[in-house]
Amino acid sequence: MTLDISEVARRTGVPASTLRYYEEKGLIASVGRRGLKRMFEPDVTERLALVALGRAAGFSLDEIAQMFGPDGQAQIDREKLSTKADELDQRISELSAMRDGLRHAAACPAPSHMECPTFRRIVRAAASGAIRTPARPFR
Repeated sequence: MTLDISEVARRTGVPASTLRYYEEKGLIASVGRRGLKRMFEPDVTERLALVALGRAAGFSLDEIAQMFGPDGQAQIDREKLSTKADELDQRISELSAMRDGLRHAAACPAPSHMECPTFRRIVRAAASGAIRTPARPFR
């Protein structure tokens, strides 16, 4: 039994506009139309779950698209997963240092934050680009 786009959106929480975009990017494929509504096989929900997992891990949509073979089955490169895990470890380290510095600055007895050596070190790190701005996922 096929699902129309509104049912897929309801079941997955992914807006119809995003489903159309994912189809355009080749992440999912409709199997036809009923009137103006795209129709999908029920397994599209599992594929969307894999896309969501990839996005949560920090993969781009293009990287996620490459994780599916021509037959639509997941063919995930283990080396890419390991590399992404290493990147996440680095980001966790950066965020932990930021958290610790902010906690210190919040409790620092210095008269102002700009007189706190730890806070000033954080400001210098931000100015040098050593502190990255978190990426905002698209869709």
